[in-house]
Amino acid sequence: MSELITAELVDLDLSAATKDAAARSLAERMVAAHRVTDLDGFLADVAAREAQMPTGLDGGIGIPHCRSRHVNAPTLAFGRSAAGIDFGAADGPADLIFLIAAPAGADDDHLTILSGLARRLMDPEFTAALRAGTDPAAVAALIRGEEPAERPAVDEERAEDEERAEDGEQAEYPGPGAGSGSGSGDAGAAGSVPFRIVAVTSCPTGIAHTYMAAESLAAAGRAEGVEVTVETQGSGGFKKLDPAVISAADAVIWAHDVEVREKARFRGKPLVDVGVKAGINRPAELIAEARRKAARGEIAAVSEADGGKDSGDGGADRSGAPHAHFGVRLRTYLMSGVSYMVPFVAAGGLLIALSFAIGGYETASAKSVADHFVWGEADSWAALLNQTGSAAFAFLVPVLAGYIAYGMADRPALVPGFVGGSIALTVNAGFLGGLVAGLLAGAVVMAIQRVPVHATLRGIMPVLVIPLIASAVVGFLMFIVVGKPVASLQNALTDRLNGLSGSNAVILGVVLGLMMCFDMGGPLNKVAYAFAVGGLADPTDGSLKVMAAVMAAGMVPPLAMALATTVRRKLFTKTERENGRAAWVLGASFITEGAIPFAAADPLRVIPSVMAGGAVTGALSMAFGATLRAPHGGVFVVPLIGQPLLYLLAVAAGTLVATALVVLLKGARRAAPDTAGEAGAAGSGDSRVPVAA
Repeated sequence: MSELITAELVDLDLSAATKDAAARSLAERMVAAHRVTDLDGFLADVAAREAQMPTGLDGGIGIPHCRSRHVNAPTLAFGRSAAGIDFGAADGPADLIFLIAAPAGADDDHLTILSGLARRLMDPEFTAALRAGTDPAAVAALIRGEEPAERPAVDEERAEDEERAEDGEQAEYPGPGAGSGSGSGDAGAAGSVPFRIVAVTSCPTGIAHTYMAAESLAAAGRAEGVEVTVETQGSGGFKKLDPAVISAADAVIWAHDVEVREKARFRGKPLVDVGVKAGINRPAELIAEARRKAARGEIAAVSEADGGKDSGDGGADRSGAPHAHFGVRLRTYLMSGVSYMVPFVAAGGLLIALSFAIGGYETASAKSVADHFVWGEADSWAALLNQTGSAAFAFLVPVLAGYIAYGMADRPALVPGFVGGSIALTVNAGFLGGLVAGLLAGAVVMAIQRVPVHATLRGIMPVLVIPLIASAVVGFLMFIVVGKPVASLQNALTDRLNGLSGSNAVILGVVLGLMMCFDMGGPLNKVAYAFAVGGLADPTDGSLKVMAAVMAAGMVPPLAMALATTVRRKLFTKTERENGRAAWVLGASFITEGAIPFAAADPLRVIPSVMAGGAVTGALSMAFGATLRAPHGGVFVVPLIGQPLLYLLAVAAGTLVATALVVLLKGARRAAPDTAGEAGAAGSGDSRVPVAA
């Protein structure tokens, strides 16, 4: 097994000014050491990982890392910056930069080494030795663990304590077993039982943050006299906590950015649920919060099906955690509802669209197929599809409200959420009413959960008491207080959409096109998509035009990048050309995320180009009056689109505009002379520097 880091992979005078330039400078050393096979491809993977979550840590540490098929051996490069580089940490720039490169199939031995390094980064004496080192070979050996970090200040402190101990004084230096939280009763008087916490840590890559959070929580537990047992769900799988340890625990901490596996094991415990960086940066706060929740008797209802990111089940986005900014949490709650609603929209919309394709629009007024169905008549089958799709559509608002509430307060909020969504339909508050009902239900349940209750009632609280009280409160609010005003607002918006024509419709198409193409699957993209999907709950001519414009614009980024890599191959790396071939299918299928690798590698040229193309497509789609009942499908649902030829023309026009712009901008950059000292990229043969979105 090759050495993880050598002297050639150490730069004690890293001069890069940005995180992207730092990554390139350190990656070039990996290429020179024959550890990385494709510089640009590897940097694109690093940028994509950085886009998921900044890798800066408190204490002046930046730890960009990724798995990549362009890495042939697990490798670590280290750089020390005198000026500091911003990696997104709350306490400022990082001066110690570690670039970790793991192959797509890294073996467990190397993962163990990487996780060991991650844990050592939590040791201030280790980082102090890195800052003081002057010889690259010695620093490399220190990182490999072959040389212990020098600890002169600590040794002097220990010597003074030993002298005081000889004089009969109590030593102030904590010995190796002090505060270990091993159950020895360090938290209080001899023989007392310490407070016990079980924790789970995980991050998207499962290489660094997973183990750093584990070490940080364990260290904080030792300092607080709390017994902390951590399960790391890293790249090499995970070893489950002993069920007896979980059963004996007083509270649970999840510090994670991917979904916790086998969550049902932790049911019935007070739970602190945060992102992995919170476990690294403020472990003492998390332990204190766990103790407060246990004292109040707050029991989390843990479900195996808890979702996370916009996809609904990805679990990578823990931004809805209690300590996140309110706006971030609100978006997470809303996207939770939308993600569960979308399958109902997809199934119902496609069934209704197929029914119209078979039997025409009069199918919507057909008799119930339960009373009249003729096996040999196409109209009967069309009516069956239409009525089945309409049944699926009837769940849209209740599901939206129920899962917004679920995202806020877990399973106890499902019942009041669904009840509130159903009432929203009753009072004609529609999609907006569902949003309001879900937020109200979640807020009411969260308020009830904060009320201390006797231990004998805790078992029935999430099953009986909370759904009962919350449903009654939400019902009162929706029927008596907010239902009618929201219904009036919903009707006004519906009338506005129906009245869209001329320049107003074109302007809306431009805005939606820009939103769909700005972050390609991110928050703005999802807001535009949710707006369009919400209109399908009560379809009108205006809402169907919006849905068509949104899907058309969302197809542009991957199609444009596919076309650009075809017509001007030399402007793109080998990896990008391979991604371009896949982007044809992704774009045709309305999977906007197919353009993300290109945007991550060169955002300043790709993102404005595809936004311009998306704006053109959105405007043309609205101007042509194209309509769409299906919320997804791309070219595969063209037969179900109103004005299909003009719709395809709008997509083609936007694709050509985006392609022309990206080729023009990339070609101009390649033609321009390389500027000296540009973020460590000189001499690379390609001045493109990946920047994380």
